[in-house]
Amino acid sequence: MSADRLSMTFAALADPTRRAILARLASGEASVTEIAEPFKMSLPAVSKHLKVLERAGLIARSREAQWRPCQLNARPLKEVADWVERYRRFWKESFDRLDEYLHKLKKKEREHTARQ
Repeated sequence: MSADRLSMTFAALADPTRRAILARLASGEASVTEIAEPFKMSLPAVSKHLKVLERAGLIARSREAQWRPCQLNARPLKEVADWVERYRRFWKESFDRLDEYLHKLKKKEREHTARQ
């Protein structure tokens, strides 16, 4: 995944409204009107959010007569998850080492207390 595409995906995910839209689309395709229903914003404002999601590749729009349903495209989310996974492993290993170190310190403290 290119850095530019990753940046576009993260930028799209940075907004809570867009994350809510993706959550809605995870349960199935929907029209702009259906997507806009729970939000207190105009249809043009919702359309702007949809354009950001579409440019980032997170949604696809099709055309069925007058209806333009939106669908979730989860591939960019998988790419983000793969990118984040490398850092999750790093932090897990770091926390495991910290945990091991703390256990050693506690053991030394108990031994020291027992000698007194």
